[in-house]
Amino acid sequence: MGADELSYRRRMLVLATCCLSLLIVGLDSTIVNVALPSIQRELHAPVSGLQWTIDAYTLVLASFLMLSGSTADRLGRKRTFQVGLAAFTLGSLLCSLAPGLGWLVAFRMVQAIGGSMLNPVAMSIITNTFIDPPERARAIGIWGGVVGLSMALGPVVGGLLVETVGWRGIFWVNIPIGIAAIVLTALFVPESRAPHPRKVDPVGQVLVIVFLASLIYAIIEGPGAGWGSARILGCFILSAAALAALIAVEPRRPEPLIDLRFFRSAPFSGATIIAVCAFAGLGGFLLLNTLYLQEVRGYSALHAGLCTVPMAAMTVIFAPLSGRIVGARGPRLPLVAAGIAITASGVMLTRLTSGTPLGWLIFTYVIFGIGFGLVNAPITNTAVSGMPRTQAGVAAAVASTSRQVGATLGVAVIGSVVVSSLAGPFRDGFAQASHIGWWILAGCGCAVLLVGLLTSGRWARETAERTADRLMPGDYDVPASAGQAVPAPAQLAEPSGSAS
Repeated sequence: MGADELSYRRRMLVLATCCLSLLIVGLDSTIVNVALPSIQRELHAPVSGLQWTIDAYTLVLASFLMLSGSTADRLGRKRTFQVGLAAFTLGSLLCSLAPGLGWLVAFRMVQAIGGSMLNPVAMSIITNTFIDPPERARAIGIWGGVVGLSMALGPVVGGLLVETVGWRGIFWVNIPIGIAAIVLTALFVPESRAPHPRKVDPVGQVLVIVFLASLIYAIIEGPGAGWGSARILGCFILSAAALAALIAVEPRRPEPLIDLRFFRSAPFSGATIIAVCAFAGLGGFLLLNTLYLQEVRGYSALHAGLCTVPMAAMTVIFAPLSGRIVGARGPRLPLVAAGIAITASGVMLTRLTSGTPLGWLIFTYVIFGIGFGLVNAPITNTAVSGMPRTQAGVAAAVASTSRQVGATLGVAVIGSVVVSSLAGPFRDGFAQASHIGWWILAGCGCAVLLVGLLTSGRWARETAERTADRLMPGDYDVPASAGQAVPAPAQLAEPSGSAS
């Protein structure tokens, strides 16, 4: 049965099924942070172990997002979606049974392999199910609302579960939702494939994995092993070599994993940098606040989760507002406002002490939430601005991957720098040591502001048009104004606020 033949009720059931996958992945992105101190105590994990608990997931997710998308286009989106749900659900069960830190990290990687097949593939299912543009826009709006809901629920649900049944409970919640989504997919989601799917690029895939894995390993393990040790220096060299090989090899591939010609477009390059910086700020923000609130302030997991709700609430409010502003006026205003807000929140937290008033903390969380809510819609819009219609989906996929790379780097870099600066007992010295982490967060905000200004003007628009003309002569969307693209609905099939 074709998508245009599905009844309204059937289409709504397809949307609900896809939203279930987003709910568990979105919950997982915030619920685990609240449980980190409990995991640290029970599994006797160092801070680097907590970094790996987060980064093992985001690293694998970033590495396989684009491969999962092309696999779904070739083998079938429904089939790939079901495999992803099964892998994520199984990974969640295994995480809840992990006897030690190493096992937990390994099982988080199983979760991530499944997660890479969920949100991008689910969005493809939605865009192929909802053919009518207004109906598709409403469906994507609902999808975006689930992002905010999962972010808001994550800290509270996580805190409640940690307080009542322990940290393992945060993974149990995924299991019934995952099973329900598998059943609903089998019953209601139609199979679909791309008419001309992209070929797999195994060389590019391996080089991306080696580059990211060796870089993140060196950053996380550097404080413990010594930044000048042979192991850490070797990993940095391996990472640089993999990146150099990727740059040399990809232009020669018939269908590369990453078409490096995209980066000749200033809006596309800017969107990549902004995504990395914004999500690096989010990753570092969540890690430092979790440790500060529970380990320094002595708050319970539930109390700490409730403290971060204002940040999530601002994201829920400002993400759709940003989308409307982008549609009406282009990405520049939201990017500038986001950069200012993220920078301001970081600077405000550089004076953090163990006795900082709670009201001041909440205020900084609100400011950060506003900035993070504003930044998401412009990322995808700026990435596809002026791109050929046939390449807009790939451009959006690179933006999604950049988000995960940023989150991974944020946890790795900010966590390692703060640990290296720690002097004395953790509880006594963490607030002071965290100041350098907050300065890095402020730097991420400045990068969002400056790159946003640079890549959303007339010069940037001209580079996008030249790039599009080289990629597919005459087949690009002419921006209505400087830096404002007018893509087809399917091109913007990634919701504001999505973290994947």
